[in-house]
Order: sequence, then C-alpha cells, then structure tokens
Amino acid sequence: MTHAETNVDAGAAEYNRAFLWRVCLVAAMGGLLFGYDWVVVGGAKPFYEPYFQITDDTPFLRGWAQSSALVGCIFGAVLSGVLSDRFGRKRLLIGAGFLFTASALWTAFSQTLTDYSLARILGGLGIGLASNLSPMYIAEMSPAPIRGRLVSINQLTIVIGVLAAQWVNWMLARSHPLSPDASSADILAGWHGRVGWRWMFGAETLPAFGFFVLMFLLPESPRWLVKYGKLNQARAVLAKVGGWEYACQEADSIQATLAKEEIASVRFRDLLEPRLLKIIALGVFLAVFQQWCGINSIFNYAQEIFAAAGYSVGDILFNIVITGTVNLLFTFAAIYTVDRLGRKALMLLGSGGLAGIYAVLGTGYFLQVRGFFMLLLVLAAIAFYAMSLAPITWVIISEIFPNRIRGAAMAVAVLSLWIACTLLTLAFPYLNRSLGPHGTFWLYGAICLFGFFVILKFLPETKGKSLEEIERQFADKAS
Repeated sequence: MTHAETNVDAGAAEYNRAFLWRVCLVAAMGGLLFGYDWVVVGGAKPFYEPYFQITDDTPFLRGWAQSSALVGCIFGAVLSGVLSDRFGRKRLLIGAGFLFTASALWTAFSQTLTDYSLARILGGLGIGLASNLSPMYIAEMSPAPIRGRLVSINQLTIVIGVLAAQWVNWMLARSHPLSPDASSADILAGWHGRVGWRWMFGAETLPAFGFFVLMFLLPESPRWLVKYGKLNQARAVLAKVGGWEYACQEADSIQATLAKEEIASVRFRDLLEPRLLKIIALGVFLAVFQQWCGINSIFNYAQEIFAAAGYSVGDILFNIVITGTVNLLFTFAAIYTVDRLGRKALMLLGSGGLAGIYAVLGTGYFLQVRGFFMLLLVLAAIAFYAMSLAPITWVIISEIFPNRIRGAAMAVAVLSLWIACTLLTLAFPYLNRSLGPHGTFWLYGAICLFGFFVILKFLPETKGKSLEEIERQFADKAS
C-alpha cells in the first residue's frame, strides 16, 4: 500500500461512512436520471417517428424530436446558476426530481409532437439542474480525503443510467420482434409504434419519483448554510459527517472564506473579478474539452461508426451494449484512483491516451481496416475516457470555485458544457461527411493533444485538499 493510499484510508476511517454514502447515493440519483433521460431517446427514435409522422422529408422535425431536451438542459443550467446560491442545493434538487417525474409521465402519454417536445424540454430542465447541482452538493458534503471518489459516484450513476436506458430499449425492442424489412406503416400498426416507445420513456418514472421523495430526507449543504448565516445548522450537518470537533473546524474554515458582507447575499458581479475569471476560464475549458474530446460522437453516432468498421445492424446493437459495459467498468477504476493518483494525473492520462488512440483509429479508417481491431480501439478510447475525463472533470469543476459564488460559477461551466455538447452533436455529421471518419478522429486527436498541454500547464492538483484550501491555493496563485 502506498503512502497516499494510507492517508486516504486513514482519513476515511474518521468519517461516518454510512451517512456519507447514503447522502451521496441519493444525490447521485440525479446523475442516474440524467444518463437515462439523455440516452433513452436514441432507442425510442425508430418507433416514435412513425407515430408523429416524422420522415426523411422532415429533417428539421427529426432533429428537433431528438434534441429538444437540449433546450431544457441549457435553460436548466442557467436557472441553477441564478437560483442555487440564493435558494440552496437541496430545494433545487427536489425540483429536478419533480421535473424528471413529470417529464417521464408526460412523454409516455403524449399524443402530439408538441406534447412530446414540451415534455422533453421539461426533462431537459431537470438534466440541466441535476448535472450542475448533484456533483456540487456531493462535493460540499464530502471530506477532503475522499471527496474525489464520492463526487465520482455521480459519474458512475450517469453511466448506470446510460446502460439502463440501453438495456431497457434493447429488451423492449426484443420483446416484440420486428421484421428486418418492417416499414414505418408496419411499425406504426404494431406494438412498438403504439405502446413500446411510451414504455421506454415511462420506465424512468419510478426512479425519478424515488429521487424526488428521498431528497426531502437529506440535509442542506453545510457550505450554503454557512453562507446564509446558519452556522449552528451547518455544524449539525458536519457533525453527522465527522463528529463535533470536525464540524467546528470545518464551519470556521468555511466562514473564513466569506467576507461579512457576503453572508446571505449573492453578488453576480463577483464573476467578473479578474482572479475569478481565470478560474472560471479553466472550468469552462475543462467542461468544453470533456465534450470536444470526441467520445460522445462514439456514443451518439455508434451506428455510423461501427457500420464504417464493417459491422451489421445486429452486431451494432450488441456492440453498443458492450461500449456501455466498458464505460461502467472503467468508471469504477476512476472511483478507486481519483483520491490516490490525483485529478491532474488522471486528466493527463485520459487526454494523452485518447490522442494516441485517435491517431491509430483514424489511420485504421484511412487504411479501411475492418472488424474486431477497430472495435478494440473504440473500447480502449471509452475506457480511457471513463476513468479520466468523464468523472474527473465533474470532480474538478465542483471543487475549484470559491464558496461565495460556487453555484453561479459552476453553472457557467455546466452551461458551456451543454452548449459544447449541442455543437458537437450538430457538427459530427458534417465533419464526418467532409473529413471522413479518419479525418474526424485525427481532428479529435489534435484537440486531445492540445488539452493535454493546457492541463499540464494550468491545472493544479487538488487531491486531499478541503474546498477552502483549494480556494486559498487559487488565490495565492493569482496574487
């Protein structure tokens, strides 16, 4: 066992693990619903399109039906920034649970494309709120020595949500087999077109309602409580984490980062401070880089990517499930290593590893290599991403911003992430058409190489430091 591992385990032994895991797992259900809601639309697409009379002749409607939730994501991220520092993390996460529940039911029972689109936007609002607030709430509840692994649980639940959506879609599609040459009219007349796609969306209702109810049982973030002058309540929450002595030390440390005039106030003009702008710029870069490293193109356009590698439709469905499984397994690797190896080391490993894999993957497409070798490269890329950029980005952006404005600053980073995600989703078909698969992956490789050097130069290590120590570290670096 290394010295770092000993420190982590020793620190963890002082804390109420049962309480911490209970709090973090409930909060991370926001990530699970985020992952499920985000992916389920892909499996339902072939079945709801005939119902809403969406065809090749209506490309705008096709794109809108698949991406309307993004509108909600963007507005949800903005709302979280405006409201989370004013009303707290807990109340907005309860609101996100309600939005997920309402969206799942409304989508399942929608009769028109307008109904469906409004329901998806409502779910997108929930995604925008949860993607910002779940990791931030966990970070603010977690002791420094184990904060990385606890925040990474949020990414684990996102991956579980993605895999759950893939399995639900696959199992429901298999329950009523369709002929390979089934037409849109056949689908519309059958179970899939009338009922099947509704079950795909409706299956989210149970975990969404569970999240909504369980969030009422969790405490408010102690750092938000200190900010609003509720010191005794904050100490009571922190005492459940690590005892009364820990609670008093942490509360005093949190209070020391807040000026008297910042108690119970939200000053958005602070976002424009030159020192804070540098931290926000780093957070925005990491959020955008997580999207533009190219992995989400593999998830969103897996069918086209595997088809270009020579796989049939049946093989593609199976390969998509394999990618989800690899994503899940290597997220566990991130949880195990984030507080041992550190954030910066894993981010460098991920960006450098992806740059190398994309170089080989692009060369494979250029040389028209087909079959199992290309699948292995795709799985290797997913493995590197799952244990580095995917979870660690959320860890970093949940911990680098100052207490007094964390909600608003993190919302800027998350909003940038969703805008980058939207642009990536829209850009991939054009890049693939103009550059070909080989050129597209070479471009992503160049982006990853650039990200590697930015991280190497500008990202400090935050492993094992309290949020207040990280705040002072950035302040010292800027001074």
